Order: sequence, then structure tokens, then C-alpha cells
Amino acid sequence: MADVELVPFNDLSRSVNNHRKEINQAISQVLDSGWFVLGPQHEALEAELSHFIGVDHAVNVGNGTDALELAMAALGVTEGSLVLTVANAGAYTTTAALLLGAEPVYVDVDPKTLLMSAETLSAALANLSEKPTAIVVTHLYGAVAPMREIMAVASRHGIPVLEDCAQSFGASRGGRQSGSFADISTTSFYPTKNLGALGDGGAVFTQKAELAEKVRRMRQYGWASKYSIKHSHGKNSRLDEMQAAILRVKLPHLLASNSRRKDIHERYEQSGINSALFVNTVSEAFNAHLAVVTSASRTSLRDSLRGLGVPTEIHYPIPDHKQQFPDFTPRSMPLEVTEWAAGQVFSLPMFAELTAEEVDKVVSALSKH
Repeated sequence: MADVELVPFNDLSRSVNNHRKEINQAISQVLDSGWFVLGPQHEALEAELSHFIGVDHAVNVGNGTDALELAMAALGVTEGSLVLTVANAGAYTTTAALLLGAEPVYVDVDPKTLLMSAETLSAALANLSEKPTAIVVTHLYGAVAPMREIMAVASRHGIPVLEDCAQSFGASRGGRQSGSFADISTTSFYPTKNLGALGDGGAVFTQKAELAEKVRRMRQYGWASKYSIKHSHGKNSRLDEMQAAILRVKLPHLLASNSRRKDIHERYEQSGINSALFVNTVSEAFNAHLAVVTSASRTSLRDSLRGLGVPTEIHYPIPDHKQQFPDFTPRSMPLEVTEWAAGQVFSLPMFAELTAEEVDKVVSALSKH
């Protein structure tokens, strides 16, 4: 029996090809300028990003994990601090917190959205005798968590909040972009993101000038001025001019790309699948970064879909508190939903450049289950 031709789970080359002329022009402009780090493309991108999010300050950095690390440091997270976050989002916040010497403490997630909620946050806070230094809310799979309610809980406890918008860029709630609710927010420009570079990159957003200035100092060695180090937690984390120029090409196309993703996701939702449930449905608060379902028969369903030409992935199979960190043992917290979801979730092909025929193939395969 011949192998079935697979729908691509993702194909980054298609996005590049759609904008190749503009990208080539942007790259040529950078090459001709002779300026490759912290130059005019970088400054223009920061202005365009802050305008898009609706905050006063955007600070570009080297990657999304650096963005999380530096944003937490700006909030005062340091050696021995507690950072409340979720355990079902790939360990990126955990990694950044550990780099600061902080202790990640995990909040369970809502069973329907798989996001932190005001209720799950309140429950976690009730289980702690110490006051956390920061709360990190991950907008997972492209869906924006209920930030107004979360901010109200955090405000009552006097704890600053960081939004991780790496998967939710361009999604909004009540007309406000993700990244505009918390004290500080971050994103990643890793190539698979809805707004992806052709390499690594990240950014930090805030309405507060003092937080933005802290991140600017830290991203370049802790300099107060060139070669003069006066600030703590300095490192080298700079977005290069080439990636900034490419992101400037792609940013104006983001909302149209997100709209196409949402159209695809809606087709999947309408497939009539009975053996799995979609975690998200199309809305303002969901940019369709991933198309994620839960199923009690995950392994057999994934095998069956692959047999029909539809590959799948698991985001994410191992919760943070189950990882084998060599120098960190997470404290015990109630994480029943997190652990249940880790055994149930899987993701379908999702990117804006899927063809109509490929979408039809996925929908057909789903309808058979």
C-alpha cells in the first residue's frame, strides 16, 4: 500500500514566498545601510509594535525567553523570588524564572480554556504562605486569558503581572490587544509564531517608562552609557537590523494572516468530529495560532488521522512540574486539570498558507471521526 501524501503541519517557506519581493528589498536596504544592530530598522519596528499593541513602549530583544527573563527582572524578580505561572505552556517561563534564580510556582488552568483564570489564580494564592513577586499569564494556543479578572485578583494582592503574548499576537479582548492589559508583556518572533522573523527575536511591551528603561539597560550589558556598566542583570540581547526589517514587512500583513487562520479553524470546528473537542472557537480573543483538540483516545485518533494524510503534534506533552530539571524540584500544588490536559491535547495543521484543498483534506479526515 502506497504511503498517503501528508498535509504539511506547517510550511514556513510559503509565508516567505508570499512576501519574497518585499523581504528581499528590506534585506537589501539593511545591507546597503551598513548598520546591522540597534539601527533605524530596529527603532522603527519598536515604534510600530508599540502602536499596534497600544502601549507607549516596545523594547526589542534577542528572543522570547530573554524577553520573559528581562521583563521579570524589571518587575523585581530575583534570587529567591516566587513567580506564579502555568505548567502547561512548554516551560518557557519556567526556564526564564530559573535563570533569575527565582522559583516558579504553578497555577492550575481552567478545564475549558486551559488558561489561567481569576479562579485558578485565587486558588493558588490561597495555597501560598509567601507573597509572589510576579504573576506570568500565558495566552496559550493563541487565546487571550481573562485579563481584567486576573488583574483584579493581582491588584487585590499587590502583585505585578506579566503577559506572555508569544502565541496570541494580534488577538484582543474588548478591543484591547493582548499585551496591553498587564504591567509588562512579552512576545517571541520565533519563525513559527503568527508574527515570525526568519530567525530568533523577541520584544517587551509596557505603558510604564521606568520598566521599559530597565529592559533597555539590561539588554545591553547594564550600560548607563557606552562601556559604563551601572545597572544589574546586564546581558547581550539585541534584535538585529535584518530581523527588524523583515518583521516590519510582515507586521502590516498580520491581521489578514490571522483572519485566514481563523477561517481555517472555523472550517475544522464545523467538521462534525465526535471523538475530540476543540479547546478554542473562533472569536476576537483567539488568533488561531494553533488548532488544538482534546481526546481521551489521543494515540489512536492521531494514528488514524495520519493514515488519512493529516499529521498532528502535541503542545505540550510534559507539564513543567513533571520535567526533569537537574537543579529544581517544583513544590507540590494542585494541578489536576494541567495533568489531565497533558494526556489529551494535540494539534492539527494550522498556518495561514494552507491551500483550500489541504484544508478540505483535514476537514474530511476529521469528519470521519
